[in-house]
Amino acid sequence: MRQTLFYAGIDIGSLSTEVVVIGPHGLMGSTIIPTGFDIRRAIQSSLETTLKDVGIGRSDLGALVATGYGRLNLPFPATQVTEITCHGRGARHLFPATRTVIDLGGQDSKVIVLDDRGRVSDFVMNDKCAAGTGRFLEVMAGALETQVDEMGRLSLQAAKHIPISSMCTVFAESEVVSLIAQGASREDIIGGLHDSIASRIYRMAKRLRIDQEITFTGGVAKNLGMVDALKRRFRASVNLPDEPQIVGALGAALIARDSVRSNPS
Repeated sequence: MRQTLFYAGIDIGSLSTEVVVIGPHGLMGSTIIPTGFDIRRAIQSSLETTLKDVGIGRSDLGALVATGYGRLNLPFPATQVTEITCHGRGARHLFPATRTVIDLGGQDSKVIVLDDRGRVSDFVMNDKCAAGTGRFLEVMAGALETQVDEMGRLSLQAAKHIPISSMCTVFAESEVVSLIAQGASREDIIGGLHDSIASRIYRMAKRLRIDQEITFTGGVAKNLGMVDALKRRFRASVNLPDEPQIVGALGAALIARDSVRSNPS
């Protein structure tokens, strides 16, 4: 019997789809692409690209786990696991002492609490509005005539952080436009936006019994201004993965590997 050595995880999010392949020595390859309108095409393309980069075929995979809101749209068989579980597993793998995971994605935000064995013990999720998500920051970047990728750098240059009172995307955009008209600097406005998001996440977290240490995952974690705002609001250090956007897919791949190891037959 041939021993299976490769496992894949797919995280199909609202804005992007990530694939991770792991092997005997850990992470072998990953891909991040926009999900776009055709979810099935994004799934197929991201998986095929990653497998090609790694130099294996789908038949070489011992198991495949899918997560994310689009996991029900898979065009091929795979085990489906919630993103809560996958982000917890991925964060714990990267930072073994992780007890709290903050995941800010394209359309939702989550705070996940892990027990001392790394299992999810509680979580809170905001998926009813865009506040605190990548989509929210995209809209604010448009109002400020800048790029999302530039917001972190700009906020770190702020002389002061101007509070943004509303977290409703529509009202916050109007507030930002008003501040621009009053002559406020782009940097100070972005600093205030990050602080407002951090405060919202903190209020979510206070509904749980959170514990140190904290790991920040999701695409928004690439925004260093957001990382800084969370550190200040939580008054704690925050672990930042080298590529925070693939943590959910990594967790899915690890769960795929665990499933085979626990059922070797």
